[in-house]
Order: sequence, then C-alpha cells, then structure tokens
Amino acid sequence: MGLRNGRIRKGLSGSALAAAAMAALTASQAPEMTGGDGAGPQEARDRAAAEDPDIPEDSAGDRPELPYHTDLPPLDTADPGKGGTDDTDGDGGTIITGPAEAGIPATVLDAYRRAEATIGETTPGCALDWRVLAGIGKVESGHASGGAVDADGTTLSPILGPVLNGDGFASISDTDGGRWDSDQLFDRAVGPMQFIPSTWQMWGADGNGDGVADPNNVYDAALAAGDYLCASGRDLSVSADLDSALLSYNHSWDYVRTVRAWIDYYHTGVHEVPDGEGPLPLIHI
Repeated sequence: MGLRNGRIRKGLSGSALAAAAMAALTASQAPEMTGGDGAGPQEARDRAAAEDPDIPEDSAGDRPELPYHTDLPPLDTADPGKGGTDDTDGDGGTIITGPAEAGIPATVLDAYRRAEATIGETTPGCALDWRVLAGIGKVESGHASGGAVDADGTTLSPILGPVLNGDGFASISDTDGGRWDSDQLFDRAVGPMQFIPSTWQMWGADGNGDGVADPNNVYDAALAAGDYLCASGRDLSVSADLDSALLSYNHSWDYVRTVRAWIDYYHTGVHEVPDGEGPLPLIHI
C-alpha cells in the first residue's frame, strides 16, 4: 500500500477487478486454490464473477478497507519449466528462474517461510501456508518494495500508506504518537505487511529474534501477519476460513480476490531473486 512505486487508481470498479481476477485464476493452471476443502479454480471463478456478498461483521477485525496494489499475476503459469531461463552462477551451477512476477526477494521469501515454520509449531491447527503471506506481502508492499531491506530484514526506508484522515479512505486518529508512522494526527499503515499502529500494538511480533517487534522488519511483520490471520481458531486450509482471514486483513472482497490470485499463482512456482531486484508494483487502489 505504499504509494511511491506507481500511480494511484481509485476508480477501478469491483466488477472490473473481479473479471480480471477471474481471468488470472482461470489461466493459472494450478490444481486448486489454497483452501483444502475442495474449493478449486471453478469455485474461485464462480465466487469472483458473483455479486459481492455481505461481509460478515466479525470479519472486519481491526482494519477497514484500505488501499493496496491491484496488479494481478500474468496469465501464464509461474512454473520455471515453462518459459523460464537458465543462468549460470559463479560456481558453474545452473540457476532456474521463471517469469519475473514469480520472483520473490531472498530475505522476504525467507521471512515468509520462517513465519510459516514458527506458526506451524505454535498454532499447527491454522495450517498457514507461506504463500498466503506472500500473496498479502505482494499486494500490500510489493514484497517490501522489491526487497529493499537490509541483512536483518528491516526496510531501507519507511513504507507508509496514505494518511488515514478520511480523504478517500478510513479516518483513524493517531494511536502511536507518531512512533511508527511519523504522524501525530492520524495513523498510516506501516511496513512490508502494512500494519496500522493500533493493530501492531496488539499483534506485533519478534520474528528475527533480536528482542524488538518492529513493523518495518519483514521477519517481524510476516510473523505478526501470520498470527493475525490465524486468530479465532481459523484453519486456513479451509477456503471459507481463508476468505475470513483475508477479509479481516482488508475489509474488501476485491482485496480477497486479488490476494487469492497471487496465492494461486505462487502455488504454480516461485523463484528467489536478490534483495532489491524484485518486480515493483504499478497499480494502486
């Protein structure tokens, strides 16, 4: 949701985004959506094509509808064996890569996977898949602005959403004294996973073990996001629970469809790219 890497587009209709998401899901060639309850691409297409249902009141969580990147994955599979390239590393080994959109910066990818491993131990019933975090990280910040993080996983510069002063988005008065968002009047979403300061106060986590819970650190933010998604006893292998979790993260069915399109795409293949060389998002809403 940081607004530095492209244009802002507020006029995209729900039906247009639903149609685009439906096309992406149709062409993904993945065997099924992340939900493990039999919800496959056909159900996803039906959901995307239907009128938006009422959002359950208990799905809003601490977050209203907020801006996010609306870029959708390409229609081609992310499978490195289809359209990928072979490069030779300095030791003469072969590095298999796929489409640019399937590349996730190394430190960011490690943070997603580490969060999955940690939550697999602390909350095994949640069945968190790191690709869910990757889908959220993609639409929230473009994987920390293409992996612009230091060796410890902290962003090289702040990733801040717009000022939440009611002008186009929610109005949320300052809750952190400007500690995280440098704004003492209104809140702004912060960091790679775009936490509102008040939400971070409740869910902040120390994912890299340095004794500090920092929303600007991708390890901390990924673990906190995983804990947040797993709240209320959700099992994210169940499609309805995954939808509920994503709605709690951003109160919008268009957001859910966009994130699920990326989750589905990442299930067809992902490759690691160097930090700072990830693709940057172009479209925001």
